[in-house]
Amino acid sequence: MPFRKIYRLHLPARSLTLGKRTLIMGVLNVTPDSFSDGGKFFAPDHALKRALALQQSGADILDIGAESTRPGSAAISAAEELRRLLPVLQALRGKMKIPISVDTRKAGVAEIAIGAGAEIINDVSGLNHDPRIAEVAALRRVPLILMHMRGEPRTMQKPPFARNVMKDVTQGLQASIKKARKAGVANSQIIIDPGIGFGKSFQQNYELLQRLPELGKLGYPLLVGTSRKGFLGRTLALAKRGASRQIKSVPPEGRIWATAATVTASILGGAHIVRVHDVAEMAQVASVADLLLDPSSK
Repeated sequence: MPFRKIYRLHLPARSLTLGKRTLIMGVLNVTPDSFSDGGKFFAPDHALKRALALQQSGADILDIGAESTRPGSAAISAAEELRRLLPVLQALRGKMKIPISVDTRKAGVAEIAIGAGAEIINDVSGLNHDPRIAEVAALRRVPLILMHMRGEPRTMQKPPFARNVMKDVTQGLQASIKKARKAGVANSQIIIDPGIGFGKSFQQNYELLQRLPELGKLGYPLLVGTSRKGFLGRTLALAKRGASRQIKSVPPEGRIWATAATVTASILGGAHIVRVHDVAEMAQVASVADLLLDPSSK
C-alpha cells in the first residue's frame, strides 16, 4: 500500500490537513437534472437542509454544484448557474462549520461564489473550459481542484476512449497543473482528481482505481469521486444477469455498497479526499480504510 503524504491547504478562513485521515467531501447538487438525486435539492430551502444534514453526518467539506456535468448534459449560462447557486450560499452563511467548495467550470461563477463564502474551487474541466479560473484561485488564494475530463459532458462517454488511460490522465493533469502554476496558483494549493467516469470506459475506471498510486507520484493531494457512478450500476447489473438479462444498470440509490468498495480502494490507493453522496456511510468506510492504510493512525 502507498505511503500517504501529508499536505496542508490554506483557505481564506482556515487551513486543512490532508493525509492524516481521509477527508469526506459531501456532494450537494442544486440542479434539476442530477444523475444521482434527480433534483431533490434544487429548491434553496431543501438545499439548506441537505447541507446541514451532510455536515451533521460527518462531511469535512461541502461541494456545491449548480450545473450538471453528468454524461449527456448540456451546459448552462453563468447567469443561470449563479441564479441557482447564490441563494444557497447566502442561506448557508454563518450556518456551516466546514468549508464550502464550489463545483464550477466558469471563472465568473467561481469569483462570485468565493465572494459569497466558498473557500475552494473544484473545476471538473481541469481548466480546459475556462482557464481564467486559475487566475481567480491565485488572486483569492484558494485551493484549486483540477479534474481530468476527456471531452465535454455532452459527448464524453461516446467512444473513442483513450488507448492508454493512465497516459491520457497523467498528461492531462500535468497540462492542467502547468496552466494553474503559470496563472500563479501555488503548488501547495493544487489538488488533482483522475475524473472517474468522465470520458473513461467501463474497464478504464477500474484500471484508474487500481493504479491510483501512480498518480500520487505527481506530488499533489489526490481526490477521488466514484460515488453512485454509472460504471458501478453496470457492474451490479452484470452481477445480476443470471437472474434477469433485462437489467442494464442498477439505479443510483442502489449503488451504495458498490460505492463503499471503491471508496475503500481509493483510500488504500492513496486518496486524501473522497467525494461522496452518502456521507454517514462513507465516513464509516473511511474510518476503517484509514486503519488498513496505517494501523498507527488512530
